[in-house]
Amino acid sequence: MKIAMIGDLHGNYVATLALEKALQRVQPDEIWFLGDAVGKGPQSRETCDWVRSHCTRFVGGNWDYGVGGREFAEDGYFWDQLGDERLAWLNGLPREMDAHISGVHFRLFHGRPVTPLMSVQADKDVLAAAFRANGVQYSGIIFADSHRPFVRTLHEGYAVNTGSVGNSLGVNRAHALIVEGEMGSAPAPLTMSILCVPYDNEAMAEIARRDAALPHADAFINEVLTGVYSR
Repeated sequence: MKIAMIGDLHGNYVATLALEKALQRVQPDEIWFLGDAVGKGPQSRETCDWVRSHCTRFVGGNWDYGVGGREFAEDGYFWDQLGDERLAWLNGLPREMDAHISGVHFRLFHGRPVTPLMSVQADKDVLAAAFRANGVQYSGIIFADSHRPFVRTLHEGYAVNTGSVGNSLGVNRAHALIVEGEMGSAPAPLTMSILCVPYDNEAMAEIARRDAALPHADAFINEVLTGVYSR
């Protein structure tokens, strides 16, 4: 079983289509979504629809719930773009899921809605705490939200981040996690790798520049072009 795990598309359809083309070469059996289809970028309707049509398992992210639940008035731009049906779908996404892959019991989630996982790329103690949840001691965690992909080990097990498709920090490519192994609790070989896809960042920035109504457009543009967190 080969699974592509993605998150943080954030209304960047240019990056999403570049990733789609790369995935056609990788040929995963399934694509799992780990949160934040929408928000930040101007193409949230397109990225939301792409997730719904291409993914088989889903977890919500903080932007999905914030926009879908109409929590912040300044997100009215996204409410109007997405419409009631998409907003209800986003707000109803599950907060986490789990899977046994090659004998590793993974907890899969988006960082902030589930646990105070703010500095996940650096703080091993915070990472370790995320292995204990729902009355279970997991042997692996896979999550989105930090916008920086990594695969690392702790004493508790594997800690893995998908990176971001549309709003990567550090290296401003589209990123996804590719997991390949046997579904189930029996131990078996397991491969986890990061797919890094270049895309036309300037084209995405120009789409955002031309949308005068996009909230915090300057921050989104700077993140797309530089990979530096701006908001």
